[in-house]
Amino acid sequence: MKVLTLLCFFSGLISQCLALAPARSTYFNPVLTGWHSDPSCIRVDDIFFCVTSTFESFPGLPIYASKDLIDWKLVSHVWNRESQLPGVSWNTTQQQQGMYAATIRHHAGEFWVVCEYLGLPVGNIGVLFRTKNPFDETSWSDPLRFKPTKIDPDLFWDDDGKLYVATQGIILQELNLQTGELSEPPVSLWNGTGGVWPEGPHIYKKDGWYYLLIAEGGTATNHAVTMARSRSLTGPYEPHPENPILTNRNTDEYLQTVGHADLFQDTKGNWWGMALATRSGPGYKTYPMGRETVLFPATWEKDQWPRLQPVSGKMTSAWPLPPRSRAGLPGDGPFNADPDVYDFPPGKPIPRNLVHWRVPRAGAFTVGPKPHGGLLIVPSRANLTGIPFSTDQIELSGQRGISFIGRRQTHTLFSFSVDIEFKPRAAGHEAGVTVFLTQVNHIDLGIVASEPPAGPSGSGGKPSLALRFRAIGTGGAPQPNVVPLPSPWLRSDGTASVRLQIDTLNTTHYSLSAMPVAPVKPGPKLVVGTAPASLVSGGNGSFVGSLVGAYATCNGAGTGLDCPAGGNVLVKRWRYTGLAQYFSATDSVPTLLP
Repeated sequence: MKVLTLLCFFSGLISQCLALAPARSTYFNPVLTGWHSDPSCIRVDDIFFCVTSTFESFPGLPIYASKDLIDWKLVSHVWNRESQLPGVSWNTTQQQQGMYAATIRHHAGEFWVVCEYLGLPVGNIGVLFRTKNPFDETSWSDPLRFKPTKIDPDLFWDDDGKLYVATQGIILQELNLQTGELSEPPVSLWNGTGGVWPEGPHIYKKDGWYYLLIAEGGTATNHAVTMARSRSLTGPYEPHPENPILTNRNTDEYLQTVGHADLFQDTKGNWWGMALATRSGPGYKTYPMGRETVLFPATWEKDQWPRLQPVSGKMTSAWPLPPRSRAGLPGDGPFNADPDVYDFPPGKPIPRNLVHWRVPRAGAFTVGPKPHGGLLIVPSRANLTGIPFSTDQIELSGQRGISFIGRRQTHTLFSFSVDIEFKPRAAGHEAGVTVFLTQVNHIDLGIVASEPPAGPSGSGGKPSLALRFRAIGTGGAPQPNVVPLPSPWLRSDGTASVRLQIDTLNTTHYSLSAMPVAPVKPGPKLVVGTAPASLVSGGNGSFVGSLVGAYATCNGAGTGLDCPAGGNVLVKRWRYTGLAQYFSATDSVPTLLP
């Protein structure tokens, strides 16, 4: 490019020469917005595929597909049925356990996803899933289980056809696809450059070299990507002379914690990479969407070390992105940054981008029958907090499923609302909306039933209803607020017909409000509470990101796993609209859609 510029200058043919210059692309990060940590990506033919970590959320390990690296369609979940890992979710106790740091690869006509499930009494388990059609969720196999000693597994087939798993440390073992056995002893490859937690390895073979890409420095603002290479798979490995080759530590970039990367090529041979990053700025205080996925160009010439372009919110690549296109992508899932417009018609499945915290109880979420439909939620005894670290009150811990369903917050500014019909018959029944990070980081607005008033003016045994705002999380939470539900918001049969809404007031605060909906008399919106986004940033949820959704609970009433009858909730209308994406502390674009 420099030679071309000099020739143009000396020849005087500036305009003609500029026409020969390679096109550039400008785009905004993150490209896979909302909670999408630890990305691993490949290209098969003209389609790119990525998988990200999901920890305790279910279904887990989403597969996203794209033709242009900007628009990402959710086409399946690898872990999508309880029978693949029976009982595993309900034996998970802490708040950041579950599916960690998957790798996706394509080999011999099949898609392979390897991961580890952390936090079980028996220790971590390795899981290897496969399919020939990632657009068909039911085609993902039951996993081959194996027993690793370290986390963050990679998959690498060497030229002799042997399959290897590299994990944290960085160690290498051969995996037996018939038995799940790992070879012993592990081979130590490279321990990084001295940063803590060398992990997230990916091995590539190029030009006769084995390249080892890893993350190190921890998962916070010291996170970084480093590399080494060797002529032999088992080493010795020499470090890249410019390590770390990708990081935003010690910078004032809005996107921090950059690390845990994967590299791949487009159909033109250009190299790209995906990594995780956090929209927090160096203050690292407010980042409700957690760790998101960013895109960066890379140059990787023959026999040379790769060079990775630093990550920022607004990127300009020296070569063009693939043409912008959503056409021709199979599958029926939504694109990640698109709005939700869900009315849950009869006979239709629950939309693919809606997830739970752990595997829910069977029957807790169903789409209603004809003619009306709607999403019916059966309440759980455990509320959103429950007793999250309890083992002696298992029914109230949330381990047996919380009646919560949500979608990722995928925009800095957004509006989310649900219309519910709720007619509780017992005190303690509650239905509401929440910004949910973990069981100890969430912001809620619910309609809650209390004991009927005493005396002659009592309600004849019917519980009284109130709007209750309360929050728990990182730092100091605002005081709860309880407002009696206005009587005009009730139908003649006592059913509350209410819209509950969550809005972003700005980049740092949420507003939670309610209003009546048809067939009751319309009325003004009632703001019940506001809360800072720092409550759902970090703390017990530093690895995950916020979900917004609906819940139902009886707050511990009942026995066993069952609430008292009469607390079911019907969600009739579900809307999520993204309003703006911030790519710096002060700059935003309306959305990342075309």
